[in-house]
Amino acid sequence: MKFGIHSEQFQNNHSKEENEKFTQVFGELTSEFAAKLAEGVPAADESVQALVKKHYDFTLQFWTPTKEAYKSLAMSYILPSPYRDHYEEIAQGLGKFHYDAICIWADENL
Repeated sequence: MKFGIHSEQFQNNHSKEENEKFTQVFGELTSEFAAKLAEGVPAADESVQALVKKHYDFTLQFWTPTKEAYKSLAMSYILPSPYRDHYEEIAQGLGKFHYDAICIWADENL
């Protein structure tokens, strides 16, 4: 099954402990995005864009996405997928918020 261009380059050659740490860090980032959404901060806001930069830097531990690949990853946050379901369990609209923020950041920085 092909999931999109973001999955083609993904590498995970990390230990169980490293993966547990990655899960923790990703959870913290997700919580920060959810807090910004709850506060009504726009996706284009500098503080949200700084979170996207942290998210992008996080992904660099696994692969180096192009603009198109990074936006493809973001699309998995809004299309029917386990990612979208997870985001929506945290906060309604979180997947779309993160998607919008990533697209803005990618267009300006990649």
